[in-house]
Amino acid sequence: MVLRRIGFFVLILCFAGTVATAVSIFVLARNLPNPERISERAVAESTKIYDRTGKVLLYDIHGEEKRTVIPFDQIPPNMVRATLAAEDARFYQHPGVDVRGVVRALLANLRGGAVQGGSTITQQLVKKALLSDERTISRKTKEAILAILLERKYSKDEILGMYLNQIPYGSNAYGISAAAQTFFAKQPSELTLAQAATLAALPNAPTHFSPYGSHLDELVTRRNRILDRMAEAGFTTKEDATAAKNMAITVIPPHQGLLAPHFVMYVREHLQEKYGERAVEQSGFKVITTLDVDMQNAAEKIVKDAADLNEKQAGAANAAAVMLDPKTGDILAMVGSADYWSKPKPDGCKPGVNCRFDPVVNIATRSRQPGSSFKPFVYATAFKKGFTPETVLFDVFTEFNTYCNVDGTPGPSATSETHCYHPQDYDGTFRGPVDLRHALAQSLNLPAVKLLYLAGIKDSIATAQSMGISTLTDPDRYGLSLVLGGAEVTLLDMTSAYGAFSQDGVLHQKSAILRIEDAKGQVLEEKKDAAAPVVDTEISRTMNDVLSDNQARVPVFSPSSSLYFPGKHIAAKTGTTQDYRDAWTIGYTPSIVIGVWVGNSDNTAMRHSAASVMVAAPIWHKLMAHALDKMPPEEFIAPEKKGPAKAVFRGMYRGGPFVKIDSVSKKLATADTPPELVQEVGLGPVQSILGLMNKDDPLGPAPTNSDHDPQYDHWQSGINLWTAGHGIPVSSAPSETDDVHVPEKRPRVLLILSNPDPNQLKDVHEITTSVTATFPLREVSLFINDELIDSKTAPIVTQQLAFPLHSPLTPGTYTIKITAYDAMENATTLEQKIMIP
Repeated sequence: MVLRRIGFFVLILCFAGTVATAVSIFVLARNLPNPERISERAVAESTKIYDRTGKVLLYDIHGEEKRTVIPFDQIPPNMVRATLAAEDARFYQHPGVDVRGVVRALLANLRGGAVQGGSTITQQLVKKALLSDERTISRKTKEAILAILLERKYSKDEILGMYLNQIPYGSNAYGISAAAQTFFAKQPSELTLAQAATLAALPNAPTHFSPYGSHLDELVTRRNRILDRMAEAGFTTKEDATAAKNMAITVIPPHQGLLAPHFVMYVREHLQEKYGERAVEQSGFKVITTLDVDMQNAAEKIVKDAADLNEKQAGAANAAAVMLDPKTGDILAMVGSADYWSKPKPDGCKPGVNCRFDPVVNIATRSRQPGSSFKPFVYATAFKKGFTPETVLFDVFTEFNTYCNVDGTPGPSATSETHCYHPQDYDGTFRGPVDLRHALAQSLNLPAVKLLYLAGIKDSIATAQSMGISTLTDPDRYGLSLVLGGAEVTLLDMTSAYGAFSQDGVLHQKSAILRIEDAKGQVLEEKKDAAAPVVDTEISRTMNDVLSDNQARVPVFSPSSSLYFPGKHIAAKTGTTQDYRDAWTIGYTPSIVIGVWVGNSDNTAMRHSAASVMVAAPIWHKLMAHALDKMPPEEFIAPEKKGPAKAVFRGMYRGGPFVKIDSVSKKLATADTPPELVQEVGLGPVQSILGLMNKDDPLGPAPTNSDHDPQYDHWQSGINLWTAGHGIPVSSAPSETDDVHVPEKRPRVLLILSNPDPNQLKDVHEITTSVTATFPLREVSLFINDELIDSKTAPIVTQQLAFPLHSPLTPGTYTIKITAYDAMENATTLEQKIMIP
């Protein structure tokens, strides 16, 4: 009887417990979140910045989470199997809760040792997506109920796909795609078996097992245990598992998740300004940039190596470079400092205050003084007003402050020598009359200052602004020192502006982004070429012609300087600021424009050996050589050759009267003198250009009095002083006319045919001609139907010349043309038609 009562009592207790449990579950279930929300949950995705191919990830912009959601079928099998082996080997057998796994974990925990959890992958997903991490019975019960409900709603693959896209792997990487990029710089599909097992080991304790932490040995142990389980479960072979276990865990350094750092931060600033920081960090944008990874990598190495050398030799601790495609405006490479990952120099300096080298600051976008690299904007302005490369200015001592005396001493209205302004060239010498071609090519300062006065400060600034120089916001601030770099500009603006010259005066606005897509692949922004003509075509071609003229540079730069590439026409300009604080080199072809800056971040001076051609040009040369290896050769289009009507723009620096002479015979030119040999000379006194033209109306009549311009006396005084010391011979007109270039002294050409009848020729294998001349022959050429067949060049010692043909002429009518030039530039052309029946 007693046993029956005890049994009945136990039965009542069990029933009550069951009812209580059922009621508790019912109460909990009423407050459960809807499991269907797990697929609707908006998962924050980080923004990815890629190179121009869309394949190389430069940076992953994220808030608290880096994440890229990928379809389940793009997750490699090894990653899926490693995850199952690590977290839930019976995932495809249980209904969401694995009773066997719970019991196994309970027994293991009772035995001591490592604490094990019995949660399935489904339960872990529920906990991360719908619940919290609190360790309570009620949360665990909710987790189990929701896991069962979730398995009824979604397939196993869908649940596993959601899990692998949301689980944290550490280092702010959420989901397998972000983890693969963060630790191995790979797409998930590229992971090896060892790497997949390593990633599968992380979610259990992401911080503890982090490859960047101090428990790498424990990570290796856990990875190897996972590989063993994979082999036991038949997910891989024992041999492959053993090979993977023998592989070291090699991850990329944390900072290498950021490639092309200064460029990426430049792009990020644009994104945040346009879309806002929150959207950039969470909306999953895919940004395809203009960056060429090959050029960027080369630029970073070249700049870093050169900066190390410059610091030792010239006291220049920093350098920067920009490479653009002038045809599109695309920024191909941007290096904002010598090494983004280095420490500031000297040790203990405060970045932005007193660091000679500040690695993080992007010098490419910071304002610096450009030195003489600003001169092309002034020259372009002058060319627009009618000046030419042949226009002559005097490189002589000149005081430009009219309140000072002509000798540079303070006048009555100038109380200090600091008020006077009489710049000099780098070597302190004066060269006398110099045409603008050589003045610009040699970067002479005095002619440049004079040209700025003639072209106009505000007009020159307007030219620079139209070409994209954005920092000259207050034109009234600047004086004549502007042309020597007395303003502040950015390397990025300058490099882009030079690109307009290369494109016949068309500026393609600089750009860093090709396309932006949202997380669904919809295009939010796509580059449209913003091109506009900013400089006249002929002016641009003239500038290209001058800046690529290596021979014109030679008196200052060596024939084989860093600006020179044998057999190629490449335009380039250097610039060095006062006291050697900044050194620049910018140069271009029709396909690439490259700008380089060298100096110190805190604006301290370099040593005086730090002229731009010594510290910046070598970097530029190496960058240009790298770029040229990837591009087909291109030439600039030559400017039209048309002589200006005004004598001063044809190189005259004497007053009239003017006569034309033959430059070979030095006698008066005639109608028979070849045009290229006609030289115009003035017979009057040597004059400042201000006496030959009105700067406010350059193409108009010459001034009638010398006091029309306040600078005239100062300029003319410098010229008079120089001519007195160097002597310019008095010009007088020749009394005789040119007798070298006359019809009777031209070469005489005769075509020798095998048949006297030119319409009955057969079997023509060569063309023979007889040429006689008064002067030695320089060149004889054969053309057939205007196509050059062959040329004979000096020395030509025989009168009769034969031109063999590659194949006999076929039946038809042909125009035979023979041209002959002698050493005095006399020329004769003979044309004759022949017929092959």
